[in-house]
Amino acid sequence: MVLDAPTQVPAPIFEQVAEFQHEQVVYCHDHETGLKAIIGIHNTVLGPALGGTRMWHYATEAEALHDVLRLSRGMTYKAAISGLNLGGGKAVIIGDAKKLKNEALLRKFGRFVNNLNGKYITAEDVNMTTKDMEYIRMETKHVAGLPESMGGSGDPSPVTAYGVYMGMKAAAKKALGSDSLAGKRIAVQGVGHVGTYLLEHLQKEGQA
Repeated sequence: MVLDAPTQVPAPIFEQVAEFQHEQVVYCHDHETGLKAIIGIHNTVLGPALGGTRMWHYATEAEALHDVLRLSRGMTYKAAISGLNLGGGKAVIIGDAKKLKNEALLRKFGRFVNNLNGKYITAEDVNMTTKDMEYIRMETKHVAGLPESMGGSGDPSPVTAYGVYMGMKAAAKKALGSDSLAGKRIAVQGVGHVGTYLLEHLQKEGQA
């Protein structure tokens, strides 16, 4: 007789929300489109919660909840340290983006965002594009990262990559006394939109 290995039981939902000190967590479900999403609003003391939406094929719904909780809390800190009048939020859509993502699903998600009446502002994250933001914009005005042709800021990946690059240089200066990354061995995990732009910065500084 073979017994399954013991698995760690995730803490109850409200215990996790209390641990991360969230104001609100919204579960979004639509049978027709197959939408399963979670919106985490961590803190709105400084302003509406801003944070992108990522679409990911999570192994479990508990994993998706943990991701949205930690990411939205991180956005609160990012906004505060940057001196922005914004709070922290994040959303995750559960599923394989290559199979499930379409206009109907994204527009349905946009309606859920709109129902929060501006308390949460979404944008791109993993597996989401400016085109996806266009679909969400059809249902709500509370969306950033729209194409430049629509008056938006466009793809945020280059800016995000530059931020990562400068963070690496700051860490190198703190640890090694110089912010130069030339000659350093650097590993980049995941070469998506952000990773590709990051590699461009590293190559210019003498990285292969």
